[in-house]
Amino acid sequence: MRYARHRNNGCDRPMADINVTPLVDVMLVLLVIFMVTAPMLQTGIDVNLPRVQAKSVDVAEEKIVLTINGAREIFINRSPLNHSDLGVKLQSIFARRLDREIYLRADRNVPYGFVVEVMAEVRKAGVEKLGMITEPIDGKR
Repeated sequence: MRYARHRNNGCDRPMADINVTPLVDVMLVLLVIFMVTAPMLQTGIDVNLPRVQAKSVDVAEEKIVLTINGAREIFINRSPLNHSDLGVKLQSIFARRLDREIYLRADRNVPYGFVVEVMAEVRKAGVEKLGMITEPIDGKR
């Protein structure tokens, strides 16, 4: 007796197509979650850092560098300044300048709160861009 072979036209084989509907649903939920939570993560002081990679600051370019040493003394381009006079001095400097940009360099032993106070005074003086000067990790310049 001969058995007839029935072809199921591939119905017994697993389906090779990917069902993307659940994937799209999950991705849309994640997108909504990130869109809602992202604005909540932005806190702190607005600081516009320079958009260059590992380029050293050349002080000879007439850039203003605000330095805070370990004794909490403030210097503007190597000129000492009292903390109480900082806002008035910066306003007078930036009244004649087109670029409102300053670079801040602070000793690592200066308390964070004092640096934030100085940054607030800089912001009140009308400075639009505040760059942070750091030393490389290996100590090379």
